[in-house]
Amino acid sequence: MCFSFSKFQAMGVANQDAVRQLALLMEGVDEPLKQTFENMHQGYRDEAIVRFLKARDGNVAKAHKMLLDCLNWRIDNEVDNILRKPIYSSVFRSIRNCQLIGLSGYSREGLPIFAVGLGLSTRKKMHISHYTHSHIQLNEYRDRVVLPSATIRFGRYIGTCIKVLDMTGLNLSTLNQIKLLTLLSTIDDLNYPEKTDIYYIVNVPYIFLACWKVVKPLLKERTRKKIQVLHGSGKDELLQIMDYESLPHFCKEQSSGSSKYFPLSLIGSTEDCFSADHPFHQGLYDYVEHQQSLFWKSRVPIKEESFQDDIPEPDPDSTEIALTTESELQKNGE
Repeated sequence: MCFSFSKFQAMGVANQDAVRQLALLMEGVDEPLKQTFENMHQGYRDEAIVRFLKARDGNVAKAHKMLLDCLNWRIDNEVDNILRKPIYSSVFRSIRNCQLIGLSGYSREGLPIFAVGLGLSTRKKMHISHYTHSHIQLNEYRDRVVLPSATIRFGRYIGTCIKVLDMTGLNLSTLNQIKLLTLLSTIDDLNYPEKTDIYYIVNVPYIFLACWKVVKPLLKERTRKKIQVLHGSGKDELLQIMDYESLPHFCKEQSSGSSKYFPLSLIGSTEDCFSADHPFHQGLYDYVEHQQSLFWKSRVPIKEESFQDDIPEPDPDSTEIALTTESELQKNGE
């Protein structure tokens, strides 16, 4: 489970000594924090430590504080048990129909490919806790099931993923999403840092390009380097790192970003990785149901309503980016 010094350098972390320092600090924490840390790193302690060091530019003290804050957040919100908490079918389908995300396949190096329909995602009249609950469950299922399975399948440690963001349909209605997206992004930034290797953005309309020009300079350099805006559906570029079968459905047809990006016959089909009937989402749903059934045997069942998400306040940079995006969308909305 240890990296060579050269690998740490390549990952932008100060050196292997920083990992040892942070690992030593973690040995001194209280038992509840140790337990949730073990649940989080899934046996890959040093790799988890590297992620937090990267997120704080190799500063051990800052990475230590970030990690402790994350572990306390997990305890306060019972995140270790979130995959035992039921997702009622109607709520599950409603969320899948409006918050578009799915697993389309794997890169040739074995990284899971998560597709996100950012432009066409909406928010129905459900409490925001339903969305945060679902988002955290997806993160935990990725970290506890998808990534370990990929590690076994490809014969090497795989702890990160690739995301393909589809901007089809981006317009002024996206303003209604900004608050929710900022909250979900804050959860990921603070508690699941450095889990995405690269973001590919495809099917970009003019309104996105206008926003991108002013938002890009506000991003941290580490984040900017992870984002690639591709031409059209990005099909040709993406086929350099994945097979055709792993392409998200919205990348399989060339698109200008404003027209229909895949045949209507695919909507709701198992080829549409956003669909609640897609094997990835069915696997998640069945996994949670199974975990809940095991939990019933020894304890009183956890009610869905017991999840109370304590959403941290976004940092000033995130707030500025959200406000800038909103302003640009309004200016270029016509």
